[in-house]
Amino acid sequence: MNDTAVPNERVSVQLKPLIDLASKAPLMKIQRGRIKANQSGGYASRFKGRGMEFDEVRQYQAGDDVRTIDWRVTARTNKAHSKVFHEERERPVFISVDMRAAMQFATQGVFKSVQAANIAALIAWAAQANGDKVGGQVFAQHGCQELKPAAGRASVLHFLNALVQPALVEAKEISLDDVLQRLSQHARPGSLVYIVSDFRGLNDNVERQLAKLARHCELVLLQVFDPIERTLPAKGRYRFSHGEKSTVVDMQDEQQVAGYLQHFIEREARLKKLCATWRLSLKQCSTTDDPFTVLS
Repeated sequence: MNDTAVPNERVSVQLKPLIDLASKAPLMKIQRGRIKANQSGGYASRFKGRGMEFDEVRQYQAGDDVRTIDWRVTARTNKAHSKVFHEERERPVFISVDMRAAMQFATQGVFKSVQAANIAALIAWAAQANGDKVGGQVFAQHGCQELKPAAGRASVLHFLNALVQPALVEAKEISLDDVLQRLSQHARPGSLVYIVSDFRGLNDNVERQLAKLARHCELVLLQVFDPIERTLPAKGRYRFSHGEKSTVVDMQDEQQVAGYLQHFIEREARLKKLCATWRLSLKQCSTTDDPFTVLS
């Protein structure tokens, strides 16, 4: 008799379902909008499609944009020189995925962590099908793993394996602010960046980090939530457990119920205001939603 437990795909992130999502990639179109990339002199260029990459410095030619002049080379040679940029064949797509303790939760559908992994996998497969480089960041309470964007199916599989079993270095507890600081260092200008999270811990410092990212990258926020966070159930006593510890929530305690709901409402409103201010894309996905429908 085989006593080996079968993994519950609704509770824990499993590799096979993430690989199977590749079949939906040709049907998806990942985010495409206005992108910003730093060029010489801090000039921000606007262009559609892929990123821009420095190619070479050549002598200034009639019609060159003066904002691309390389002043160091010009001063050294006493002749005007321009920086030349070319369009990248593969645009970096960077996917940051929240796997903190609060994501290991659901009352309906799948755990928030599983839904986040499904969303991330769909984006990764769609980016790969589009010919883009795929990289990512997986973070939890005490660690973070970054994967440099690379092209091809192997890069997606590497990312999916990190979602299933991230290589987190044990360290002191890290905040969402810490994670976004790391993200700013790894997501190069011009990248398309997705952040998949419930955004617990959203504060002024986090907003500043998101604004910093938005200046140089195209940023898409994906908020994952459980239906109970938005609409609380009828009054009664409910036990919640993650397998080791449990707690009882009394829905007859109106003050406690109101406070729980208010936290979600405030976080949602803050996200929407942030996205409106910086013209970011915001998508919301509950644990019962079809992530393909949300992203399409």
